[in-house]
Amino acid sequence: QGAVKRQALYACSTCTPPGAEPAGICLACSYECHGTHRLFELYTKRNFRCDCGNSKFKNLQCKLLPEKGKVNSGNKYNDNFYGLYCTCKRPYPDPEDEIPDEMIQCIVCEDWFHGRHLGAVPPESGDFHEMVCQACMKHCHFLWAYASLFLLVAMYLPVPPLTKANSLEDAGIVLKVEENEEQKKEIKKESGVEHHDMKEEKQSEQFNKPSTSSGSALLNTLILIQVVTKSEEPVCKLKELQSKPFVKKDTATFWPSNWRSKLCTCEDCLKMYSELEVQFLTDECDTVLAYENKGTSDQETERRDPLMDTLNSMNRVQQVELICEYNDLKTELTDYLRRFADEGTVVKREDIQHFFEEFQSRKRRRTDRMQYYCS
Repeated sequence: QGAVKRQALYACSTCTPPGAEPAGICLACSYECHGTHRLFELYTKRNFRCDCGNSKFKNLQCKLLPEKGKVNSGNKYNDNFYGLYCTCKRPYPDPEDEIPDEMIQCIVCEDWFHGRHLGAVPPESGDFHEMVCQACMKHCHFLWAYASLFLLVAMYLPVPPLTKANSLEDAGIVLKVEENEEQKKEIKKESGVEHHDMKEEKQSEQFNKPSTSSGSALLNTLILIQVVTKSEEPVCKLKELQSKPFVKKDTATFWPSNWRSKLCTCEDCLKMYSELEVQFLTDECDTVLAYENKGTSDQETERRDPLMDTLNSMNRVQQVELICEYNDLKTELTDYLRRFADEGTVVKREDIQHFFEEFQSRKRRRTDRMQYYCS
């Protein structure tokens, strides 16, 4: 299929030991071609094509697709393909590491890192969806402008009191608040304002009033918070953010679920993503979460009974005939596949083709012997 957008990969230390060229194999080849070898899981990688049987494997031919290109130039490799991870270049699990620590995957380089080696402490609540490591933040330096926006405001806005609003304005960030009419009345009542025709300037002063109780009530009544810059529709979101003060650090960053959709997609930014080879950042289907959700959806679709869906569109005679044919097929196919299970061998495409050819032949013989009578 060529390079797959995202797939689970494995490395074979039997075929490509340390010192040899790194190579990755797909799930199917891990069963069919490397079943008795020493494998380790790489989890998912993007835009990767299976290397099994190409020039990286000196004495192995792929059983599923013997005719393969010598190299996959589009593949990217790192120390993960030798079973080493993080900046410490240690295996996982590490028998010599006695410190309990979770490993987190960087969405850019797709390496895995110990939480203690990221230069920043992951949020205790685990309330983040993706991480970009220190090295990739240096490579994608433009992300720091977004980090000041998403990380400090979108993730942690409910934590500080409302009196921090002034400091956000000083940083060039404005909170755009929308509420319905009932919430407006409730806020006015709590602020001690009786007149419903209050001017917008006075209402804005009430919002920024340094009162802990009113601030708490306001946070409970907000139905939509959008972080925007002072310019309503900037030509380039990134340039607008970069014109405001933001801090660069030598740390990893942690991102909320919707951050990719907020990246600028103007012509200049798309060109920059291409030059940095991070075009995938604007694709929300690139995430591991989207990959897992697709797998879950596919499993639910497979669990639906196609027989029942077909029966519902047929009359009674057709239903009886289909059920009989289905039961015959099910019985014969189960018996046929059981032989493979007992012998521990893999079912190949030609095996399935052979079964259905034999099944159709037996079906024709049964039909030819039938006698039909008319009353």
